[in-house]
This record gives sequence, structure tokens and C-alpha cells, in this order.
Amino acid sequence: MSTIFGLQMRRELLLAFRSPQELVNPWLFFLMVSSLLPLAVGSDPALLKTLGGGMIWVMALLACLLSLDQLFRSDYEDGTLDQLLLLPEGMFWPVLAKVLSHWLVSGVPLALLSPLLAIMFGLPADLYLLLPLTLLLGTLSFSLMGAIGAALTVCLRRGGALLSLVIMPLYIPVLIFGAGSLSRAMDGYNAAGSVAVLAAFAAFALAFAPLAIVAALRVGADG
Repeated sequence: MSTIFGLQMRRELLLAFRSPQELVNPWLFFLMVSSLLPLAVGSDPALLKTLGGGMIWVMALLACLLSLDQLFRSDYEDGTLDQLLLLPEGMFWPVLAKVLSHWLVSGVPLALLSPLLAIMFGLPADLYLLLPLTLLLGTLSFSLMGAIGAALTVCLRRGGALLSLVIMPLYIPVLIFGAGSLSRAMDGYNAAGSVAVLAAFAAFALAFAPLAIVAALRVGADG
């Protein structure tokens, strides 16, 4: 099982880095749209400080969503998905490797870039570590839960809008606790409870989302 996982992870990362334009699109979207916020709402430091944490989380959610539609589509179109469905070992490990590789090339860079935006929005210095930590946990949940919707819509030519409708209800609790942890920290409260909830979301998704993805892929591929 570890061999299958490792080979699939290596394949996905190689494919991702062979398409640098698609690789950097979520990062550029995250930086550019977040940078436009001060132009839209004004340069008042107090206002930017109030809105900054929540807007960074919203932009991270949208950036992850941007790359989800193609997560399984290329494998579906070239027949790779049909071969994976026939694996005697099952699809749990290949699917987990595929989703984790998506998180590594989309979610992790967003978390690493987030302190730059925190500085730009004038957020307190004690959020410079909390923000990337919460985004690491949150984007992991986004990738795992979003992959369920990507699997369900894999056979649809224009499934992007439907994908958003399917997975957005799953994203809302993660967004609430992620942005809420920053608000609590800025108000002087302990944010450990919200971070623990984010970690619980990520652990639950890590354990059960691949099973739902495999089932969704079977339904989607048959469609």
C-alpha cells in the first residue's frame, strides 16, 4: 500500500510541476485578489485590520476551489481513472495521494504566503504564526472535502458551478472556525479551541473523505 501511495504521490507532483502555469494560478489569485481589497474598501488601518483575517481566509477558500475542477478530470479523459478503478488493492491510497499532492501544491503555498498579507493588512504580530497554522489545517480540509465534489462532477464538461454548489456547505464550518480563531486572538482570547476544532475537521476528513471520494468516483465515472 505504501508503494502505491508513494508512486501516485510522485506522479501527481511531477505532473503538477510540469504545468507551472496551472501550478501558480491559485497562488497568483490569492495574492492579487487579497491585494485588491485595500483598493476596494479604503486604506483605513483599523478597517483593514478588522477585515484582513477573514478576507485572507475567504481568498484562500476561493483559491483552493479554483484548482479543484481539474483534480480528476484529466485522469477521466485519458482513461487513467478507469485503470485506477480496477486496482485490486482498491483506490483509497491512490486517491489519498492525489488529494494530498493537490494540498501540497495549492494549500501549503497559500499558508506560507499568508504572513505577507498579514503584514499588508496590519494584523498583529502574534497572528503571523497562527494564520499559517490555521490555513494549513483549513486548506487540508478544503482539498479533502472539495475532492468529493470534484469526483461527483468528473463526468460533466462544465461542472465548475455545480462543484461550488456541492462543496460550499462543507466549507462553511471550516471557514467560520478558521476566521473565528483569528478574531478571538485579535480580541485577546485564547484561540486554541478553534484551532483544535480545525484539527478535528482535518483529521475527520483525512480518515473518511477518501472513502467518499472513491464512492463518488465510481458514480461519476459511470455517469
